[in-house]
Amino acid sequence: VLFLAYFALQVIYARRKYKISPPETTGHPEFERIFRAQDPWPCQNSTPLSPTGVTVACGLLYLYTRLKYFQGYTEAAQGRLGPMYASALLLWLLLGLAMVGLLAHFLQPHS
Repeated sequence: VLFLAYFALQVIYARRKYKISPPETTGHPEFERIFRAQDPWPCQNSTPLSPTGVTVACGLLYLYTRLKYFQGYTEAAQGRLGPMYASALLLWLLLGLAMVGLLAHFLQPHS
């Protein structure tokens, strides 16, 4: 996320430097290179980013359940069970999302 934010800022700075207002995406060659370089999926729109949000949310939930597991276990052994099951479910979900992503990548026709 920090990298994407950095790249977006570089585009903003380049827009200012070369006086290219949104939604324009062409102009000075250096701006065009910076604009194209920041795109995580060149030649595609932002639709492929939507699954990323689900994955990030699952990852954050997993980290939260691991924290709750740690806190629960330090208080009493039984306190770990709920977060343990939740984190295991989230790991399986993340694994499934990874598999879907890989299948989509390899089965999708590339131009």
